[in-house]
Amino acid sequence: MNSMLQPSAQLTEPMRASYSQLSTFYDEKYQLMWCFMHASPRPCFTPVLLDEISRFHGTVVSQNTSSEGRKTCYIAWASDVPGVFNLGGDLNLFRTLIQSKDRNGLLRYATSCIKVLHANICHLDQDITTISLVQGDALGGGFEGALSSNILIAERSAKMGMPEILFNLFPGMGAYSLLSRKVGIASAERMILSGRIYTAEELYDMGVVDILAEDNHGERAVYDYIQKENRAKNGYRALRKVKDLCSPVTYEELIKVGEIWVDAALRLEARDLRMMERLVARQSAKHQGAA
Repeated sequence: MNSMLQPSAQLTEPMRASYSQLSTFYDEKYQLMWCFMHASPRPCFTPVLLDEISRFHGTVVSQNTSSEGRKTCYIAWASDVPGVFNLGGDLNLFRTLIQSKDRNGLLRYATSCIKVLHANICHLDQDITTISLVQGDALGGGFEGALSSNILIAERSAKMGMPEILFNLFPGMGAYSLLSRKVGIASAERMILSGRIYTAEELYDMGVVDILAEDNHGERAVYDYIQKENRAKNGYRALRKVKDLCSPVTYEELIKVGEIWVDAALRLEARDLRMMERLVARQSAKHQGAA
């Protein structure tokens, strides 16, 4: 955990023992729950990490709705892996399921991703603001995960993009739904089909990143945002309800897109899977280099 995350003496670590690929820290002063991902063997959305995020969501809702529970008003998603926010889908698992033509397995994985993504988009159906803090690379599903928060904060050196088109696929867990609502249909399609990796500054100028922070100052930017929202909380929260009403991203929409993704994945050919395998090797090398 970064020592910069010590704005008050009330920072606690309540649930570390419950998770193996997720660490959570609660800041009582700001009613803020920090969530740091550290998936293994690669910093991607493994089935274990997805299950732990889902369980974490359940815990927060249970505590928020209990008269004796601890109140969470903000959730900040970040990473414990240096230089990486999240590298996206579990490509090694994809490759195995595609080779065995396991449509049900692929659909189960897609549904798990969509479940946690949609919960974050809808801020757990609670009076919560979700925040993504990107310090490093957010690729494919990692970029989708970052986009799913109500507020996306990125440090200047962060890089984000969707490389799926390089192995003849598309990001199927919410990229189109989220980007098209943020930057328009044409820009969303251009980003997805280019396979290009963007700098945080480029994405800020495009309106994808909400707050651009200097390197090593991302945590401070999270607290600055919270303090700003708290000064006009009624207005901020009311406007978010308007956004939820006027530009909803429904679970049904995400699931239907996910099914299209599953069927497209099953049509990949040997050369596509070889490219996917090379990307898995790069993910592994990046993880080992960061360890």
